[in-house]
Amino acid sequence: MQNEHPGRKPVVDIILDEILPCLPPGLRSTIARLPREQLNRVHEIRLRTWRPVILMAGDDEICPIPPYIFSDDDALITLQLIACGSLYAFEDDVRQGYITIRGGHRVGLVGRVVLSHGRISTLKDISGFCIRIAREIVGAADSVMQYLVKPPRRLYHTLIISPPRCGKTTLLRDIARQASDGVPHLEFPGVRVGIADERSEIAACYTGVPQTTCGIRTDVLDACPKAEGMIMLIRSMSPDVVITDEIGREEDSLAIREVMCAGVSLVATAHGGSLEEVARRPALKCLFEGDMFERALILSQAHGPGTVEAILNARTGKAIVSGPLR
Repeated sequence: MQNEHPGRKPVVDIILDEILPCLPPGLRSTIARLPREQLNRVHEIRLRTWRPVILMAGDDEICPIPPYIFSDDDALITLQLIACGSLYAFEDDVRQGYITIRGGHRVGLVGRVVLSHGRISTLKDISGFCIRIAREIVGAADSVMQYLVKPPRRLYHTLIISPPRCGKTTLLRDIARQASDGVPHLEFPGVRVGIADERSEIAACYTGVPQTTCGIRTDVLDACPKAEGMIMLIRSMSPDVVITDEIGREEDSLAIREVMCAGVSLVATAHGGSLEEVARRPALKCLFEGDMFERALILSQAHGPGTVEAILNARTGKAIVSGPLR
């Protein structure tokens, strides 16, 4: 899953075309002057009031020279631009701490939390932004689909495991696309896919429309808590496969059991370093004690984000194939 993958628009073009229009003019020109080879490595832009702007490229920090100090006025302008001049229209998103902009890029927000009856009502005095660049790689799942297909029209119940920033969501998105569109060389027809996209990262919906290529037979519940979303999809859209990201709560486990017991395939992700580590998490333990998952994919950054270290039989822990696969 590297930058040169032919199915992917270069990151530098994404930044210039989709990110910079959401930034104040001064900052826009500062970032545009950076070398293209640097911009093509960027995955996040960090903006904090009265501190230097930092662009993240893996674990490396890229700082414009001279430093650009992000001001209070810059913060106000940025907020207006990412909300298209109507912050009220994004009130629910702000309450969750992020706004998704055109292209499916998620802008995380921090500031002063306003409580109402003990619950978060909104954020005010926004003082920081984390712009995460949506990185779609069509074909990211090419090397793993043969191990996930369960003839004739099913996928194995699969859990993708890795630490943060190892490509879980990118791989998950392409699995959804291939399951939806079909994989002719595996004689796998396209099936109905339902995505419970709690954090708007898989389909990256903007005003309800997916900004990523997630398949012609795919239905998306955007910004819906994943446990409720999985059940809603089962009841309303009769999917063959349900896709969701970053499971870890007890209510997620209960919903997953209901999905699997309804005869629907499930593919999900979880943070962790190994199958054993995830299986010990209290909220997920019951899924492994019940042998609910059939496949586990272990990812790392050993050869870049998305390196598949192993594909395991999730019930026995034994390797079906050892990586690295890319």
